[in-house]
Amino acid sequence: MASLGQIIFCSMITLIILFSALIILILSLALTGSTPSVMSSNKKPIANLGQDGLLRCYLNTAGENPIINRVSVTWEKKGLTGLVYKYVDGAVDLKDQNPQFKGRTQGFPGSLVRGNGSLLLRVVRSSDEGEYTCSISSSEGRGSVNIQLRTAAFSAPTFKFSNGTLFAEARRWFPEPNVTWSDHDGHILQGSTNFTQNSAGIFSVVSVLRSANISDTYTYRIENNLVIALSRATISGSEVSANTYFIYNAASSLLASTYLGIMTSVLCIYYLT
Repeated sequence: MASLGQIIFCSMITLIILFSALIILILSLALTGSTPSVMSSNKKPIANLGQDGLLRCYLNTAGENPIINRVSVTWEKKGLTGLVYKYVDGAVDLKDQNPQFKGRTQGFPGSLVRGNGSLLLRVVRSSDEGEYTCSISSSEGRGSVNIQLRTAAFSAPTFKFSNGTLFAEARRWFPEPNVTWSDHDGHILQGSTNFTQNSAGIFSVVSVLRSANISDTYTYRIENNLVIALSRATISGSEVSANTYFIYNAASSLLASTYLGIMTSVLCIYYLT
């Protein structure tokens, strides 16, 4: 039986954490008020190596369709001399651009009147990973936001079925992933997987599931610390139909606080019993 002191202690800890989550929520809502601020819908994007990546940045203003005048946008990267991208006085200004980004950046001048200062980074490299700052100045206000770009390589697998064996191949993964097979009921199945790394450090993943049954559906999961690819593959005769979707690692501080509050409550219940 828990004492009165134990009950009060656990109740206070739970309330403190829940109030912290509430404060974070209030602050985030305040940023969407009438005072203009620079924001990003994704502060920790994951870009696929060798493909184009979008760094989202916009000036949040009051009204549904604001028209913003005298807009300038500057993108910088922490620890790097020179600029990543700049738009000022109605034109792109790249005279101070770092050579690493030459010919690889594109803004959206036509959308600047709506506050869109996002940047398209072409053919992403591993050296592009790091912290970027987007700064916007306009007739409506000014501000900046930091965005942490992470890079990875990931691709959807292709499937083949032959003589009772289901084959899966995904040609581009980095960092090195883990692989799991499961049946339609979620039971883990024993497969065999080989990894081949090329000169650029990218892994090709080939996995085999033996004793697969025609008309059955299997789930194939490839994951590392940044990206998860979930595929559902259904065998129909000698053909395999599959669909894949990706999940990216991007937990928010609010979710973390809420989770911590829930876990604390659970631990307190366990402790009091």
